Amino acid sequence: MRDPEDRPPSAASVNRRDFLKGTGVAAAATAVATAVHETAEAQAKAAANVTSTKPVAVKLNINGKAHDATVEPRTTLLDCLRNDLNLTGCKDVCDTSNCGACTVIIDGKATYACTKLAIEVQGKKITTVEGLVNGQTVDDVITAFIKHDATQCGYCTPGFVVAVRAFLNAHPAANLDEIRKGLGGNICRCGTYDGITKAALELATGKKAADRLIAPVAEIAAACCHETSCCAKGGA
Repeated sequence: MRDPEDRPPSAASVNRRDFLKGTGVAAAATAVATAVHETAEAQAKAAANVTSTKPVAVKLNINGKAHDATVEPRTTLLDCLRNDLNLTGCKDVCDTSNCGACTVIIDGKATYACTKLAIEVQGKKITTVEGLVNGQTVDDVITAFIKHDATQCGYCTPGFVVAVRAFLNAHPAANLDEIRKGLGGNICRCGTYDGITKAALELATGKKAADRLIAPVAEIAAACCHETSCCAKGGA
């Protein structure tokens, strides 16, 4: 008698190997379909939480005039001023929000333009260095900077001028120590602090500033590190 396992399979019969293959394929197909569905759901949820970066219209009050621009929500006030409104007085220098070259006045307060988004300063009064010039008339701070030679390369100058104007508006009778502290948020890489401080002090006191307000390099070095070599060579 022929062994049952040696019998040829009928059309309706399924052996164990075929069964396992079939169930394996079915399980894999189900897993793939489930993964695709879950991925699609996750993408849909993520898309719902993403804010559109499409450009939006903004209206800014700058130097007493209304300015319209269309910018992406991520655009800083600095980039909007320079790239969209052609107000290039404030400078993009440090790219780390600590040098003050992009200083503007927002509602009376000196502010780094690179730290504010254009969309968040709508409705506020913004003054740039361009606003300190009216035709042939210039702000007293600009005149004082020229008088005391408070400029050199020029990158930090607009920010310093605006910072001095904002500070003197708030502290019109400031003394030397107050001026030094009040302008501490601005950096001059060329070291024209002597002229800058003279200009601010003369405007605050109405008197001619002393011939020398900043200590010599050797004295500054001695105060900070007891060495003259680092400052003399342009170090920190």
